[in-house]
Amino acid sequence: MKKAVLYLVQGPLNSCYKVLTELGEMTLFTRTAVLSVFTPPYKRTITKCQMNDIGVGSLPIVTLTGLFMGLVLALQAIVELRNIGATSYIGRAIGTTVIRELGPVLSSMMVAARGGSAIAAELASMAIGEQIDALRAEGSDPIKKLVEPRLVACTLMMPVLATICNLVAFIGGWLVALTVVQISSFFYWDTVLSVLTPAYILGGLVKSLMFGFVIGIVACYSGMKTSFGATGVGEATTRAVVLASISILAIDFLLTKIFIVTWW
Repeated sequence: MKKAVLYLVQGPLNSCYKVLTELGEMTLFTRTAVLSVFTPPYKRTITKCQMNDIGVGSLPIVTLTGLFMGLVLALQAIVELRNIGATSYIGRAIGTTVIRELGPVLSSMMVAARGGSAIAAELASMAIGEQIDALRAEGSDPIKKLVEPRLVACTLMMPVLATICNLVAFIGGWLVALTVVQISSFFYWDTVLSVLTPAYILGGLVKSLMFGFVIGIVACYSGMKTSFGATGVGEATTRAVVLASISILAIDFLLTKIFIVTWW
């Protein structure tokens, strides 16, 4: 009986200890990475390559996400707006939903699934192959050489990708509005532009900027802290995508609450 009670107590305590230890290590990793970003010399060539890989490489999937998001939102908005006889204002509903929430969140999740997993897998392979230890042995800083370019690339490219996703979503909503409810193009775009206030646009950009930073930190941390073995790369990739997705949703809630109180 005592052993059973002790096991029931130790289990949650060990889990809490592991979580707190992981959070502490990630906090220290984040601090070191942020300081590295603002400390010369800067790895501009590597950063440009990473921006091309993350930004241009993620463009097709982000574009498709935005298109189908706009199509589905328009169809759903038509169903609800018909009940109150306001289908002509479909552009307003799509514009508000996309620019404030779904555009930054869904595009960030797609980048986390594609770019974040690629970063984690690449760094995990380097860790297992002892290439990171070799960098330390020759006097190079792995954070400066490996983490900084990827973190900067994710942070800078995410607002660009989110903006493209938003624009494509508006186009998808316009196609549905034009063909299903026969709304004039001028009225649709006029209602969309009416909700694109500076506060909404800036809020969406701030969200995407934070999401890009989180994706870069989580992916780099998962890759560099991987366990050795045949399953190390797979575990690092899975952990990067899962943690990044959960972090995006949690930060989205916090930022939305802050923006509603301050800007919106």
